[in-house]
Amino acid sequence: MRQLAYRRAMLVAGLSVVTLIAAGCGGDDTKDEAAPQSAPVATSVSESTVEPSEVTTTDTLPETTTAAKPTETTIMGERGVEVTLSGPIAVKYGSATTAQKGALGKPLTGDRNAGTRESGVVFQQFQRGVIIAKNDDPGTPAYIVTSGKIRDAWNTERAPDGTPSLTGKNGSPGPLGVPTSDVTRQGDVQQVTFEHGKVTENTVTGAVTVTVNGKVVPSGLK
Repeated sequence: MRQLAYRRAMLVAGLSVVTLIAAGCGGDDTKDEAAPQSAPVATSVSESTVEPSEVTTTDTLPETTTAAKPTETTIMGERGVEVTLSGPIAVKYGSATTAQKGALGKPLTGDRNAGTRESGVVFQQFQRGVIIAKNDDPGTPAYIVTSGKIRDAWNTERAPDGTPSLTGKNGSPGPLGVPTSDVTRQGDVQQVTFEHGKVTENTVTGAVTVTVNGKVVPSGLK
């Protein structure tokens, strides 16, 4: 009997201990309060993508326009008569320097002083020179030959080999042909080149040299 009572007493005591432990676990928890977890921070990131400006840069260079030379122009000729220049003659006159225009003087009138030769060469005579081109196409180069010894040598009648001849031809139909340059100058020597030769003049000594097809021929000047 005593042993049974003892066991009951021990069972009760054990149940009491369990009860006390359970009570301790479920007591006031304000003493060891855990640090509050940081509330999630709502981070608002704008996802609107800013597109780069689509700027089209056009590097437009200033247009370099070369003013077209007139293919026809009217100027005052001798004795107050108007003369109309056309084609390459007008183009050349329009681009001539003040010095070249001054050297030419006024244009001459009449069929013998302007026109088109059988070869197609066009020309306009002036008081002290001539403007001449291979044909009447405005794009054909024209050249200025002012008067003086070079022009006189070119206008001297010559045989086909370039030697002076009373029965020969002069000017563009002659052996020198059409000019291929204006009057150029280097030092004391000025020169004009032609299709088949050249004529040079020493402005100090007055000596004139005529070359036709690579051969020096008499100038024919007195």
